[in-house]
Amino acid sequence: MDQELIDKAKEVSENAYAPYSGYKIGAALRTASGKIYTGCNVENSSYGLTICAERAAVFNAVSRGEKDFKEIVVFSDSDVLFTPCGACRQVLKEFSGSLKVTVISGKKILNTTVDDLLPHGFHL
Repeated sequence: MDQELIDKAKEVSENAYAPYSGYKIGAALRTASGKIYTGCNVENSSYGLTICAERAAVFNAVSRGEKDFKEIVVFSDSDVLFTPCGACRQVLKEFSGSLKVTVISGKKILNTTVDDLLPHGFHL
């Protein structure tokens, strides 16, 4: 596991705005260029306007010209293992089905790929 990604995901999770769920999630995304982009969940009382940590990290990277992703770590200090939601899975698949995904919640760890999480996702 990439300890730098874990540390960055954990650090950014503290910035999450989660007054409704109470779950602070952080994500750290490493690109092929070696740069790391982070994101955290930002909830809204109009739930459809909420953004997950994974998509925040991807949009952060894309807004800076990065589109080749190698690995993402998603962190929560909860005992619940929060895998990326369907929308996040599809956004990640847009860029790389083989993207390595590590989910850490409390003491639980899941190592997988986007293709394993979304085996029949839409892709051109």
